[in-house]
Amino acid sequence: MTDGQRVLDAIRRLVRQLRVSDRAAQQRAGISAAQHFVLSQVGQSPQMSLGELAERTHTDQSSVSAIVTRLVESGLIERVRADDDARRLELTLTRSGRAALRKVPVVAQEQIVAAVEKLPPARRREFAETFNELLDAIGAAPCAPMLFEDEGTEKKRKSDGA
Repeated sequence: MTDGQRVLDAIRRLVRQLRVSDRAAQQRAGISAAQHFVLSQVGQSPQMSLGELAERTHTDQSSVSAIVTRLVESGLIERVRADDDARRLELTLTRSGRAALRKVPVVAQEQIVAAVEKLPPARRREFAETFNELLDAIGAAPCAPMLFEDEGTEKKRKSDGA
């Protein structure tokens, strides 16, 4: 197998694993894998801010904000004013949010983050640079929503002023 075939096969395996994980989350809890990933992060560190959540999910604040809004609307997360700073909104799981987490095993995004964090820093940096070179070479957008979140929903929310 050539190096090119190995790379393409690895990408196929990764995409397949992400799809399987997303379908499992949809079937078991009625939420996307990205929503489960956000729920999981909030569950691990209750009372975090949106900025802290964006950092923990390795995504930009606008992408995670759209997911949090959907989770709030679904009754899985709530935004609460911080006791020590009324300007700060903290995110916490509701009872339904905790129940949704129990229904779904760990999703692929969590596994990817854990696997990448286990790599030595130099290998992580090299992998990130190489992968980004590949994406730049094929003209991939510089910023994307969280995995398997509907871009159409994002665009609609922005055009509606949300």
